[in-house]
Amino acid sequence: MNYNMDPALAVETAFKAKHRNIEEALLRGDSDVAKLYDDATIFITGGSGFLGKQLIEKLIRSCKVRKVYTLLRPKKEKPAQVRLHEFLSDPVYDPLKKLYPNFTDKIIPVDGDVKELRMGLSEGDWKSITEEVNVIFHMAATVNFQEDVRTATITNVRGTREMMLLARACRQLKSMVHVSTAYSHATKSRVKKEVLEDFYEAPIAPEDMIKLAENNEMDYLNDILKNRGSDWPNTYTFTKAVAEETVRTMAGDLPVCVVRPAIVTGAYREPSPGWVDTNQVLGASGIVLGVMLAVIHILWCDSNNRMDLVPVDIVTNALVAAGWETARTHGHFSSLKRGLQLICGETPYKARMQRF
Repeated sequence: MNYNMDPALAVETAFKAKHRNIEEALLRGDSDVAKLYDDATIFITGGSGFLGKQLIEKLIRSCKVRKVYTLLRPKKEKPAQVRLHEFLSDPVYDPLKKLYPNFTDKIIPVDGDVKELRMGLSEGDWKSITEEVNVIFHMAATVNFQEDVRTATITNVRGTREMMLLARACRQLKSMVHVSTAYSHATKSRVKKEVLEDFYEAPIAPEDMIKLAENNEMDYLNDILKNRGSDWPNTYTFTKAVAEETVRTMAGDLPVCVVRPAIVTGAYREPSPGWVDTNQVLGASGIVLGVMLAVIHILWCDSNNRMDLVPVDIVTNALVAAGWETARTHGHFSSLKRGLQLICGETPYKARMQRF
């Protein structure tokens, strides 16, 4: 490390030097994982979010994808094309711009919203996606712990149902990855107990919860939450648990898996160490950043508790590899069950992840 340069720049330079052999392997394009995505068409929800931005960058930089459809809801009267231009200005794409100046040609914005039936897709977009898409990454969700139960249900549960219906209509689907959370079943009754990487009984049937959210007033919904969801600390984890049940019950013979990341923080290495979305500064990443900048000097906490933090680039690598593993094993195992086991720590999977 060169101690004459800025310390932060010196750390970044050292990390990039260590990462050079990985970059060279990616450019060779001979990874078994990457080959799944050769000339593939991808559909991503949540592409403008923290994890979504990094996943799009990773797929285009590391894999020879044909195109990436990304669902973008109109926001503040801005159409999808304008929103795409805005989030592609994020620094996470700076290295990609140097490597592939025309990479934006592969990203196709699609007007829609997971809160809408059929995800708000036009007939033309529905037709294009169902005829072309090979791999789906469903990441769109409301992650607001204080979200009202109706909005959380419509977004996280009904949105997942609509995605599963779309996946069933896709004619060339090789793999679907549903992104959940490590805390979907980290309930109050399981405090200090092991939460296995498996499906647990949902607090309520997904269709029942959707109908309740569609047809009842908030007071009644809050009563339902108190009765059925009292074991969950917030509407986010409650609805993500029900969303997992949606995937399980609708999967059938689809090549689908569920990934449960923990608390996602800034990048470890890719595309540059320390990258974090500005929207993340209010969460765990903000605490880390505040300590590093000496803005936060003290925290009130239980020193015996541990926070499960995982860098965003480790998560995106897991998502990409999970898509490959699900496609590879589909037809030989129960893809959904196998996917959950592999994603969360079987030794052979870890070895393959390291090679990728």
